[in-house]
Amino acid sequence: MKKQILDQIAEGYIPTMDEALMMMESDGIALKELIHVANVITKKHCGNRVKMCAIYAAKVGTCSGDCAFCAQSVYHNCDVHIVKIGNICSDEIVAHAVKLQKYGVERFSLVTSGERLSDLEFAHILQIYQRLHNETGIALCASLGSLDKQRAQDLVQCGVTRYHHNIETAPSFFPQICSTHSYADKLETIRIARAAGMEICSGGIISMGETPQQRIEMAYALQELNVDCVPINILNPIAGTRLEHHPLLSIDQILRTIAMFRIIMPDKTLCFAGGRQNAMGKDEYKGYKAGINALIAGDFLTTKGKDLKEELSNLTAFGCI
Repeated sequence: MKKQILDQIAEGYIPTMDEALMMMESDGIALKELIHVANVITKKHCGNRVKMCAIYAAKVGTCSGDCAFCAQSVYHNCDVHIVKIGNICSDEIVAHAVKLQKYGVERFSLVTSGERLSDLEFAHILQIYQRLHNETGIALCASLGSLDKQRAQDLVQCGVTRYHHNIETAPSFFPQICSTHSYADKLETIRIARAAGMEICSGGIISMGETPQQRIEMAYALQELNVDCVPINILNPIAGTRLEHHPLLSIDQILRTIAMFRIIMPDKTLCFAGGRQNAMGKDEYKGYKAGINALIAGDFLTTKGKDLKEELSNLTAFGCI
């Protein structure tokens, strides 16, 4: 029966919730078999090349949200270097985007903290996007919190083609992670961005205390939303946050989760995002066998990433570029 369902999945069958939960259990299907099927699906739909995107923290800290994982929240006491939009340099950002392109990075996003930018902040961001659109050939993404219809249209006019807005976790687990905004609020911004013509980048964080069933629930929620790219973050427990002492999932559980995301969303971009280095170490590159076909290169929001040369060297050694 187990072999039969794996054969069906390799041919395009999407498992039911009960079947997916069975595969999440270590005694359901061996991890090696699950990863093999996920790898077959990835190559079939996405090839063998890992795409790279990058982000720039255009506003850091003083976030009014109380997300349990976030070092930027005003509810937490974290050592974060505050960055204000009015102090960022557009020349520096454009030059950075040009450099990223030379390393093979295909997409670039400005990311801001907070639920919603002020009108003045948003106007400044639009000016930078217009320069990026005019002066570089890199594909543009944005991650600016909640949107209304006019702001979404303004971003499209400035060349932004994809909007990032994580659902963070399963709908049933969301209230335990955040109380200052709702899961429904997340969906509304995604709806507005898509209606304006942008692709959608939305995923979340695993290892925050959710159950295996809730990780599967998140995968099916993203499948139903039909998002284009799914960032998979692994909790990086940061001192001062509510989850600073939270234990991480095992490597096997992380890989099993990635494989199930690939099986449930066979043709979507699965992007390794924050926390992968801390949680996986040298085992990070097993994730590409399990279904990952993209990554965020360089630094993250409040944590350092790998040097781009090191990232390229590792991807080359793994045969991903």
